[in-house]
Amino acid sequence: MKKLIRRLLPKSMRPGEVTIPVIRLQGAIMSGGGQFRPTLSLATTAGLIEKAFSFPAAPVVAISVNSPGGSPVQARLIYKRIRDLAAEKNKKVLVFVEDLAASGGYMIAVAGDEIIADPSSIVGSIGVVSSSFGFPELLKKIGVERRVYTAGKNKATLDPFQPEKKEDVERLKKLQVEVHETFIDLVKERRGAKLKDDPDLFTGLFWSGKRSLELGLVDGLGDMRTVLRDRYGPKTELRLITPPRGLFGRRLGMFGSSSPALTPDIAASIASGLVDAAEERALWGRFGL
Repeated sequence: MKKLIRRLLPKSMRPGEVTIPVIRLQGAIMSGGGQFRPTLSLATTAGLIEKAFSFPAAPVVAISVNSPGGSPVQARLIYKRIRDLAAEKNKKVLVFVEDLAASGGYMIAVAGDEIIADPSSIVGSIGVVSSSFGFPELLKKIGVERRVYTAGKNKATLDPFQPEKKEDVERLKKLQVEVHETFIDLVKERRGAKLKDDPDLFTGLFWSGKRSLELGLVDGLGDMRTVLRDRYGPKTELRLITPPRGLFGRRLGMFGSSSPALTPDIAASIASGLVDAAEERALWGRFGL
């Protein structure tokens, strides 16, 4: 009779068996995105995060992070949603770094009460970067005259087809410093006394998982399955949280609609996505990945 009752119970309620929800946050952090260019943003991750915190019997929520960074705003929004739900549901959060948790990827990682990295993963890059190209002589060479009309003397700031202005660069650097300070304050708030007093810590450098442990950027080394089963027992089940799927297996959007047929607008978005994909590729390339 006891065996029969045990079989009828949900796995999460069976003696000695623990179910832990797992979220995979992988990719560059950008607003927008879509079927042809999946990215990390609050819009694309909020549903998964909320579902992971809906397991009442789960002792923790496990999050796998693999990101080169991107938008500091979206990274902080994802971080904040995780921390808000952790406080609301009184849940501990364990973050596991795969290949990379750099820049905004590390900002998301510090949402964890503990951060565990692979010894060979890349962690850090606590800084802010902006990049572009300059083409001030290109139009002259191809015989094209550029005409720009603005209301507001600074509306054409950092126009790639105009010579770079010292005051524009200074203004951008000031903005970067403010964003960098917000990032540093968040890391210090979350990591506290764990951080080592190293002058390179907030310079944008990045390190291996092993070195990151020495610097206090992570709490341990290992992989998700091994760590969770060591802590919660060999019968621990990892439940991967994924987006819902439609009748024929297609993934649904955040509001349940499946992907529409190819239209001119979608074709245009694919072309635009190629440019964004190149930008995303450059983010990964900075870390040799």
